[in-house]
Amino acid sequence: MKYTAIVLAGSRPGRDAFAESFGTDLKALIPVAGEPMVRKPVRALLASESVDQVIVLSQAPERIAAVLPDDIRIVMRTSEGTIAQTMLGLCEEPGLQWPLLVTTADHALLDSGTVDEFCRGAQGADVAVGVVEGTLLTRRVPNTRRTWLKFRGGAYTGANLFALGSPKVAPAIELWRSVEQDRKKGWRLIAWLGPAVSIGAALRLLGIDAVLARLGRKLGLKIIAVRLSNPLAGIDVDKAEDHALTESVLAGRA
Repeated sequence: MKYTAIVLAGSRPGRDAFAESFGTDLKALIPVAGEPMVRKPVRALLASESVDQVIVLSQAPERIAAVLPDDIRIVMRTSEGTIAQTMLGLCEEPGLQWPLLVTTADHALLDSGTVDEFCRGAQGADVAVGVVEGTLLTRRVPNTRRTWLKFRGGAYTGANLFALGSPKVAPAIELWRSVEQDRKKGWRLIAWLGPAVSIGAALRLLGIDAVLARLGRKLGLKIIAVRLSNPLAGIDVDKAEDHALTESVLAGRA
């Protein structure tokens, strides 16, 4: 099965102080290990056995295209105002090759092996979410600060990898749009499932698979978590300390 990869390389409205600290107004163009950050996940996707085409979404497609590898499999598109709007537009696009693999321009430590592992794990699901288990990541990078969702059996951080099986996932994207602006959106999604699930998750009586299964049943979809073996899949470049850590990893110092 070959995926169409979607790389989200857009910008939030307003100024981006993090990007400006590196001399650019676009986060995707922040230099990491001597090259624009967006090149790294795109290159990993192109090297993957699971990816057929790479669509890069940005509000400034010409500027992003100028720094990408010269490869006919790369297609540039202009993104909408929000991620959810953009993805809903893709769901309605005739001729788009499914399934979709979605990642972000700041996934600078992504490698082709992780892409292939995730795609294998996502087969058969309507929606798959890549996650990294907490002890695995902290053992590899002890002092990293991530956002953790804690369940029975472990805490997890997202890996910025999502698989969407077909256009029938539109209801899940609509739900995401309703909470997209909330930095605690993970818990808002759980709260949407009702008090029993919220309390069960808060008390760690439910595992991540049980919560996603209930979410899927409510939406009429099969939703799963794919646990990734590479702990570095849980790191993205979202702040200065992430940037320093990523460059240390790439240089073999971390």
